[in-house]
Amino acid sequence: MNGKFPQHFLWGGAVAANQVEGAYQADGKGLSTSDLQPQGIFGAITPRTAGDSGIKDVAIDFYHRYPEDIALFAEMGFKCLRTSIAWTRIFPQGDEETPNEAGLAFYDRLFDEMAKYGIQPLITLSHYEMPYGLVKHYGGWGDRRTIDFFERYARTVFERYKHKVKHWLTFNEINMSLHAPFTGVGLPQESDKSAIYQAIHHQLVASARAVKACHEIVPEGKIGNMLLGGILYPLSCKPEDLLETQRQNRDWLFFGDVQARGYYPAYMQRFFRENGIQVAITEEDRQTLRETIDFISFSYYMSGCVTADPAQYESARGNILDMVPNPHLASSEWGWQIDPIGLRYLLNVLYDRYQKPLFIVENGLGAKDRVEADGSIHDDYRINYLNDHLVQVAEAIDDGVEVMGYTSWGPIDLVSASKAEMSKRYGFIHVDRDDAGNGSLERRRKKSFYWYRDVIHSNGASLKDRR
Repeated sequence: MNGKFPQHFLWGGAVAANQVEGAYQADGKGLSTSDLQPQGIFGAITPRTAGDSGIKDVAIDFYHRYPEDIALFAEMGFKCLRTSIAWTRIFPQGDEETPNEAGLAFYDRLFDEMAKYGIQPLITLSHYEMPYGLVKHYGGWGDRRTIDFFERYARTVFERYKHKVKHWLTFNEINMSLHAPFTGVGLPQESDKSAIYQAIHHQLVASARAVKACHEIVPEGKIGNMLLGGILYPLSCKPEDLLETQRQNRDWLFFGDVQARGYYPAYMQRFFRENGIQVAITEEDRQTLRETIDFISFSYYMSGCVTADPAQYESARGNILDMVPNPHLASSEWGWQIDPIGLRYLLNVLYDRYQKPLFIVENGLGAKDRVEADGSIHDDYRINYLNDHLVQVAEAIDDGVEVMGYTSWGPIDLVSASKAEMSKRYGFIHVDRDDAGNGSLERRRKKSFYWYRDVIHSNGASLKDRR
């Protein structure tokens, strides 16, 4: 692997505010949509009452323990840490004229701590949460006024952190709104397609406005989008399967097409027409969308298969998307199929399509780790998973794909997004907390901690081709 990764490759890890920070009402923070989903992004919306509690309320207490965690990331040699700003720490209800200074000050401290170790922040503006006040009073992203509220928030943090943050992302896994509309756009799960796509349109316009604002306020900075990279293969070589695969891949590539190319592709116009979907798009919106992103970022955990035969559909256990299982692949404990070569394929697909730099901002293995009697954690399954995926990243770079960096998902154990579990662990660092919220929150290095440290220090030369 020696020499395949660029000299300034951004090695690191990725977390999200609502999955690590805790302190859900500290220092003036308002309620977010995530605070009302105690069982995860597909769970029921539960109003908060006095004295109630959920696992994300404390999470892993990163809000208070971040100096310890940043030091551990630095020990591994991180060049970059992806996290998000909790929108509700800055504008608690979402529609305030003036930001919350205590929230702004927290991220100043966090970014300063990262700077001590030379770790570059990669900051997501909205990661699976928005102010619940905007949902309650405006209907979330279904209301065009939310565009203005988001732009005010984006401009506020760009101005505040323009000297500390040079890499930004707009919305986390923006295509997830098709599957979890409350999480993505603040709409009820049973919303019809017209309502969901109208809300998505408002979000795409808001993203373009944030891109424009970033280019104005942080001229030396770069801002990208973020896609859930759910690449799909045809189950067979039947032409019908191939055509259905193209259609389903376009469901999520559409979001990249608009943000990278600056307009709605013709295939979506046909999709809207044939499905009776009405989306109000103004001429001003069309002009705004022409402000395009600087790079493409994405998550990649698994691939799946598609068939034109609906009788063959079977969701893999724990899958967040409906896919036909691939008979040639193994699966994780949560039923997510393991496909390292799929990452190389996806990198090539995205680079061929957009010709923009790519950034892998989530990739990892959720598993149940066992702490041995001596306190050690031998997570060779995680090492093998990440090793094999990174070998394929090196191959894609050799193919000519421009890859900016790699931030593994959950470098420290955190509350999982899908089910709000602590038992589904991704980290190089173990956190002593269980699904019921019990535990000391003590941090402990796993075997993979030292493995990833060697990968970073060798710039990928220590990876092993196990094929």
